[in-house]
Amino acid sequence: MTLKPIASLAVVVALCCSCSKSIVPQDGPEKQVAERAFASGGNIDMQLDAGNYAIRAASGDQIRVAFAGNAGNATAEVTSGGPQATIAVKDTPHNNFRASIEVPKTSNVTIHVKAGNLELGGITGDKDVTSTAGNVEIAAGNPDDYGSADGSVTAGDIDAGAFGKAASGVNPHFEWTGTGKYKLHTRLGAGNLVLKK
Repeated sequence: MTLKPIASLAVVVALCCSCSKSIVPQDGPEKQVAERAFASGGNIDMQLDAGNYAIRAASGDQIRVAFAGNAGNATAEVTSGGPQATIAVKDTPHNNFRASIEVPKTSNVTIHVKAGNLELGGITGDKDVTSTAGNVEIAAGNPDDYGSADGSVTAGDIDAGAFGKAASGVNPHFEWTGTGKYKLHTRLGAGNLVLKK
């Protein structure tokens, strides 16, 4: 990678990064926009347009999506069939869009975020997270639950404290192997990755 793309990514990181305790702003009321029953233990694929997202465990076997801040013309669609579900958030505005997504506590999640900050916590299962630009913070839980964990960032830092790892510099990455049954895989473009217990 040449210096010019690295400098451009650094600018994106500076725009997306936040020094606050929570990387996703929590103020303002939420409006539920989608809900569907979905059994625990399934696979959920999320395709998320740019914005700030908080993904957490639901109180039961359902998927819920709520918007806050400037929702603009954003839409959310939840589909499911058997043990598979998809969540698509589209047409999000370019400023102050926030969404919270609740899924069953035991779920395998695959998450693709175009840009923005993401917080993921309280979910037991495989986790595969991809983000083009923005900070990602994952509450991984007990590291003994995982058979493998890895992460890479094009421009940013990695603090994988849950797995006793950290990395910085150009294209930092980490790999970890355990004895559990779940997998955690993360890939970021520009942004900081935090994996905590």
